[in-house]
Amino acid sequence: MRLHRLDITAFGPFGGSQSVDFDALSAAGLFLLHGPTGAGKTSVLDAVCYALYGSVPGARQGAPLRSDHAQPGTRTQVTLELTLAGRRLEITRQPPWERPKLRGTGTTVDKAQTWLREYDATAAAWKDLSRSHQEIGEEVAQLLGMSREQFCQVVLLPQGDFARFLRADAEARGRLLGRLFDTRRFAEVEKRLAERRRGTEARVRDGDAALLADAHRMQQAAGDTMELPGLSPGEPGLAEAVLSAAAIARSTAREQLAVAHCRLAAAESARAAADRALGEVRELDRLQRRFAEAQERAGLLRSRAEAHREAQARMERARRAEAVAPALDLRETAEAEHRRAAAAEARARALLPDAFADAGAAGLASAARRVAEELGGLESARRAERRLADLAAERADLDRQERADEDALAEAGNWLAGWEETRAGLQARIESAQEAAARAEQLAVQREPARKRLGAARLRDQLAEDTEQAAERARLAREQALEAKRHWLDLKEQRLNGIAAELAANLTDGAPCAVCGATEHPAPARKVAGHVDRAAEERALAAHQRAEEQLAEDERRLATAREALAAATAEAGDTPTGRLAREVEELERQYAQARGAASALHAAHEELRQAEHEYERRIAARQQAAVRAASRVGHRERLDRESAALQEELARARGDAGSVAARAAQLEQRAALLTDAAEAARVAEDSARRLKDADARLADAAFRAGFDTPQAAADALLDAAAHQELQRRLDAWQNEEAAVRAVLAEPDTAAAARQPPADLAAAQRAAAAAEQRVREAASAHDAAARRCAELDRLSARAAASARRLAPLREEYDRVARMAGLAAGTSADNERRMRLESYVLAARLEQVAAAATVRLQRMSSGRYTLVHSDDRTGRGRSGLGLHVVDAWTGRERDTATLSGGETFFASLALALGLADVVTDEAGGVRLDTLFIDEGFGSLDDQTLDEVLDVLDSLRERDRSVGIVSHVPDLRRRIHAQLEVVKGRSGSVLRQRGAG
Repeated sequence: MRLHRLDITAFGPFGGSQSVDFDALSAAGLFLLHGPTGAGKTSVLDAVCYALYGSVPGARQGAPLRSDHAQPGTRTQVTLELTLAGRRLEITRQPPWERPKLRGTGTTVDKAQTWLREYDATAAAWKDLSRSHQEIGEEVAQLLGMSREQFCQVVLLPQGDFARFLRADAEARGRLLGRLFDTRRFAEVEKRLAERRRGTEARVRDGDAALLADAHRMQQAAGDTMELPGLSPGEPGLAEAVLSAAAIARSTAREQLAVAHCRLAAAESARAAADRALGEVRELDRLQRRFAEAQERAGLLRSRAEAHREAQARMERARRAEAVAPALDLRETAEAEHRRAAAAEARARALLPDAFADAGAAGLASAARRVAEELGGLESARRAERRLADLAAERADLDRQERADEDALAEAGNWLAGWEETRAGLQARIESAQEAAARAEQLAVQREPARKRLGAARLRDQLAEDTEQAAERARLAREQALEAKRHWLDLKEQRLNGIAAELAANLTDGAPCAVCGATEHPAPARKVAGHVDRAAEERALAAHQRAEEQLAEDERRLATAREALAAATAEAGDTPTGRLAREVEELERQYAQARGAASALHAAHEELRQAEHEYERRIAARQQAAVRAASRVGHRERLDRESAALQEELARARGDAGSVAARAAQLEQRAALLTDAAEAARVAEDSARRLKDADARLADAAFRAGFDTPQAAADALLDAAAHQELQRRLDAWQNEEAAVRAVLAEPDTAAAARQPPADLAAAQRAAAAAEQRVREAASAHDAAARRCAELDRLSARAAASARRLAPLREEYDRVARMAGLAAGTSADNERRMRLESYVLAARLEQVAAAATVRLQRMSSGRYTLVHSDDRTGRGRSGLGLHVVDAWTGRERDTATLSGGETFFASLALALGLADVVTDEAGGVRLDTLFIDEGFGSLDDQTLDEVLDVLDSLRERDRSVGIVSHVPDLRRRIHAQLEVVKGRSGSVLRQRGAG
């Protein structure tokens, strides 16, 4: 990395624009950056850091970037021109700026801006690469190969920090080295190992806890006769102790099961004998009770014998009365019909006049025929009445037509009165629609350009997104190319380091060596483990070339995307897509509104045509209505003459009725009543004759059945339910009598009755006691069997758990040993060094070796920096740093150095650290360095030696900028950059530069 030029505007203490020509300052190799306190020397370095990373060093990040001396209209800007990885770049950054509004009062905030350009030597011009903060930051970080913190430690060497580093303890040194070398991955390894140890330990404890839980269950199943091991989850030997105790418990349970089986067999034998004795007693008791019940039933039959004989007599009378039943049913039917016919006759006669009260059926029928003949004479009057109704309807129709014509004439008059106004309104609508059609044609011309611009804007936004994605792919391809190159160079270096072994593999005795020409090869080099051969190097080279080709392809696609984006931006302009979309939407709305208004032109023309047609129709309708009114006058006179003649005829036919229909209704009702009354009288006479015949047949049937009167026969009859109930009682008597005789005749029952009464309660008590003993024995046997099964199940589960836990416990022991070793807590780690500390100790050893080269030269060979693994107090070892004094031959802590010795020791340490971090970052060449303060503590001789060391950095075309107040340096270093402060802000003055 080489700085060429720095331009600062309104940054830090610089109110105006200032420039630094680093090419001129670097020509001398050493240049001095000096000025009064507070003038802004550090702000120059801050500007370099801000241009590269977009932020200033950590201690000053909270300070505002904008100069308080700047004019309100001047924007803060930093531009840095430098060479990185062989590429000439220019980075311009502008932080957010609160500026006055261009219109109105108040302020507005402009967003931060960043530009990255690259100088194209072929075209001799600058070309834009990116305006994205993220892309530029990633590009710079990839080319530099170090973070902002590393850059501030390596390029902007802060001597005060390294002086504190020399005096710091191991923890403080570890924090600084960790930030510089990014050893977080090793700390993450420690953390992952610790988490894995805790996880496996938790799983082992859970498994042991489950095993102990099974042991407690086995102890409960064994009845607390099992002794549990006195171990906790996680302790070794727990599984073996639990399995041993389980085996003892299973053996004891099997012995208890055998004893319970013998007791159960004896109890079942005793229960069988008691059950047989109980069965014999129960049978004797049943027979004795059966005999006693039969005797009780026989006595009950004797007490009910009289009632049984009465029931038999009642059944006999009922059988004789069944012969009279048909005559009784016939007489009841005839009597019911006669009552119904007499009631119907009485109702029909009640509707007739009193003149017909004594008339018989024949007289009523004759009167009905006379009324029917009178009704037939009214048919001519009915036709006249219907014609009169038709004439009235026709007259009403003429009246309706007259009213309709009057309404039509009135409506036509009203409509024709507003005809001129209606026609003028329709003409106005036609003219408005024609104007809208013209406006729609104008808007149609503007639509297509607006749509094309909106489409270009959307394409611009899509291409911007595609460009960002292409830039991201190019960045990833660049990282992969650098990684492939680094891998190839590492393999190449490893092969070169072992090339002697590769050449020695082709040596044969007597043949000359291709390197030295000797024919004897007493000790040829041997290939060590991990030797890189030619094929591996060529594969790495091929991978590097493929990565470079992919990078070129991605950069080509990125350039294509950027060209397309520029073309789309040129067509769409800078107007936001949303604004163009709203403009197109408004234009479309106006066009649709104009088209809608213009679409009414045809409807307006058609409506005018229809209105003119309506005008003509209403004129003709008014004329036709006048003609119809004249013809209606003669028609109405004819209807009036015919109506008068028909009314005279109807007056004669109606008589005292209101109408012919009313008179006909009166006659029809009278004829119907007479006809109904005649029929009812005839039916009543017929039913009386049938009732008299039924009484005669009933008396004859009762006499033949042996009853004195028909009523006696009716009383002897039984309905179906009563007959069935009586028969059931008679059958039950006979069945009961037969059953009692059978029981009393049984030999076993009679023999049992002669024996003493059975003691059933004693036999039941004996059987219940035997049953209880069997249940107790069975319960004890089942409990013993369940105990054995449960112990077998739990033992099998415990054995399976122990087998599953064995590899988990082995894994826990292995992980715990590795985690303790990485954390420095294991006994195997004698120095108690954590993994991260071990890696940092290796880095510190490299830094000490690189710093010693320059420290010996600064101290005239007196001092050497060495790394120490010794523990300090109760802390951990690994990050100790000592200095060896060649004059005394003793090794002492760096905290014992004097002020001047501390300065050049810290300077040597800073330079050594810069070399190591640079190599760690991929070997990025740093051609420009800055060293901040500390030179005032040196005497003249030491200052000369220090300057000689710094001057030696120019061997690789490096330039070193020294930031210092020491006056003597102004005489020794001719190339100077002076910072001069004033009331209007600081300014830069460059002197002595080529």
